Amino acid sequence: MNANNRRLSAALLLGAVAVLLLPWYSLEAGFFDGGWLSNLWGDSVNAPALWQLAAHPWLAIALTLWGLCATCGLLPSGARSRLLLLFSALGVIFLVIEGHAIGYSGWSWLWLENRFGALDQGQPAMGAGALLLLTTFLLMFSFALAERGVLKGDAFVVASLVLLTALVSVFVLYPVLSMFVVSVQDVDGSFKPDGLISNIQDPSIWSLACLKGGTCGTAWRTLWLALMTASGSTLLGLAFALAATRTPLPCKKALRMLTILPIITPPFVIGLALILLFGRSGVVTQHLAELFGIEPGRWLYGLTGIWIAQVLSFTPIAFLVLIGVVEGVSPSLEEASQTLRADRWRTFSRISLPLMAPGLANAFLISFIESMADFGNPMVLGGSHGVLSTEIFFSVVGAQNDPSSAAVLAMILLCFTLAAFVLQRWWLGGKNFATVTGKGDGGKHGQLPRILRYGVYGMVIPWGLFTLVIYGMIAVGGFVQSWGLNDALTIEHYVRAFRVSFNDGHLHWSGVAWNSFWTTLEIALIAAPLTAIVGLLTAWLIVRQKFAGRQTFEFLLMLSFAIPGTVIGVSYVMAYNLPPLEITGTALILIACFVFRNMPVGVRGGIAAMSQLDKSLDEASLTLGANSFRTLRKVVLPLLKPAISAALVYAFVRAITSISAVIFLVSAQYNMATSYIVGLVENGEYGVAIAYSTVLIVVMLLIIGVFQWLVGERRLRRVARPVDVAAIPSSTSLTQERAI
Repeated sequence: MNANNRRLSAALLLGAVAVLLLPWYSLEAGFFDGGWLSNLWGDSVNAPALWQLAAHPWLAIALTLWGLCATCGLLPSGARSRLLLLFSALGVIFLVIEGHAIGYSGWSWLWLENRFGALDQGQPAMGAGALLLLTTFLLMFSFALAERGVLKGDAFVVASLVLLTALVSVFVLYPVLSMFVVSVQDVDGSFKPDGLISNIQDPSIWSLACLKGGTCGTAWRTLWLALMTASGSTLLGLAFALAATRTPLPCKKALRMLTILPIITPPFVIGLALILLFGRSGVVTQHLAELFGIEPGRWLYGLTGIWIAQVLSFTPIAFLVLIGVVEGVSPSLEEASQTLRADRWRTFSRISLPLMAPGLANAFLISFIESMADFGNPMVLGGSHGVLSTEIFFSVVGAQNDPSSAAVLAMILLCFTLAAFVLQRWWLGGKNFATVTGKGDGGKHGQLPRILRYGVYGMVIPWGLFTLVIYGMIAVGGFVQSWGLNDALTIEHYVRAFRVSFNDGHLHWSGVAWNSFWTTLEIALIAAPLTAIVGLLTAWLIVRQKFAGRQTFEFLLMLSFAIPGTVIGVSYVMAYNLPPLEITGTALILIACFVFRNMPVGVRGGIAAMSQLDKSLDEASLTLGANSFRTLRKVVLPLLKPAISAALVYAFVRAITSISAVIFLVSAQYNMATSYIVGLVENGEYGVAIAYSTVLIVVMLLIIGVFQWLVGERRLRRVARPVDVAAIPSSTSLTQERAI
């Protein structure tokens, strides 16, 4: 049996499991509850597709198409690929259309009811069986494309691309489009764009009164803040990466952990710490008033305070993106430069820094998007200076209740993000940054020029001390009776949150935080590896494979990252609250949100790291007979360990610290830690909120250490070898020197 037949047989076996052994429709108790196993063929609610045929005869079309795909295996290869392509495509189209067209009460669209008459009964949302059969059709479609020579007939590459495109369409494009459709719909569902037109012309969005001493519109205010935050975060991230790899600064491991602290902090906590320090009643403000008579002001509440909080929060993201890129610059290139009589500054500015361009561009882009989508910091410190994310939130859940306004603001944000994306592509386009090849590589990274080294110290050390002060305030806050009112020390906040008691010989997790804590940890540990896998696989496809629509595909991946979390949360609720995919209130919707919202960081980090890997490594593996999957697993991934670690760490901590999207998606059964902390803050229980946040920080640090231990370090064989400068001819040409 050849490879094509084996792949088709495996796909058909999956289809058989879908129609015979799995519930076709969604279950109220959930698939992972396992209760359906005991009465799979005895209860119509839990029944597979064959049982459902009597009540839902239209399912016969899907089963027939699956049977036709099975018969294709008996045909000659040419006819088989053509017919398999046709039948599998029809299977996907049919399942998608019938899932949308038929709801709980019958036809979802009135024109279908007028055309075919009312249905005796409708259908629930798709369950495990329907989703697995849909996946089976997608796999058979991929295998048919590979048989016809698409992407050199590589079935793994084609299947990966098809499945990723389907996932991005379902969990990124579909919910966003659902949100925009609502903006031009009337209450009865008819087309009415009046709200969209009036909102896009709102002068409060586009006002340039700031040029005359007034207040800028929300759009320009958000853009300016994002540019300043991205610049500050990228610069500090580069400084931390250089300090960790190119300087003799002691305690580098502690420095790396310090850069991670802000990113693992739950929302609102950094803002509260800044208020405790620099607010009108803050520690620093009161001391300045007593010592120098400086009148307490409200300078912290506005763009300045938001900028400080955002740079503090997003510098670790830039560091995680840049550290692998800085380490990946080949020392042999720097040695060659110095061999040709270039000094350290010229070597760094003309050799090392340009090779870091992919990392710098990606760090800037990610920080820019993070700033635009940030919700927690502007919510706490914005005051009257609203930004796009907070305005969207109030448009959705405030007294306005104006989805059209939220959609308009989201589209404006998308335009800014798309512009940044296009500029980045233009700057990096057509350039080669490969520094890791299959050739021998010797030497170690040289030290930075003295002036640059002191400049790095001048940024890293003060910022590190400032970060320590912030986290010192956070640590103390959990033991203070009441912030700003009663400074008596107590452990009551920790006891209330994480009390453990023994009753009748049994252990009881009686603290108020345990329920959300275990739920958050479980969902984050599931979402993190999925995010890393999907993100790095996508990056590999974008960098190493050539296919039509590659740039469009890459932009669609960034779409969920560019949209504010508030819009993502609301759009998910709108898209997945009804058939064909009803997952609102389940753990699946939280996992999907985390995976596809955080995946772009893994994609951008993977792209930056893979830009440094020469394609000859892949080509050598393929030439020796390895397939693309084995090449990816054995050659590429071991060289991407910094990017893997960054993707795992970022996905895990974001799943725990995310708030803007989560606040719309949590339920009584699946309540996340951040949502619970927000409730504590709203109720004025700051001590319990800080105590809970502190415990989360400690737990995240421990699990991050486990992730880094499991992934390990990238091993590039670099052995210091002495350079005999005297052996170099003194007649080295001026042309060679100028080339440096």
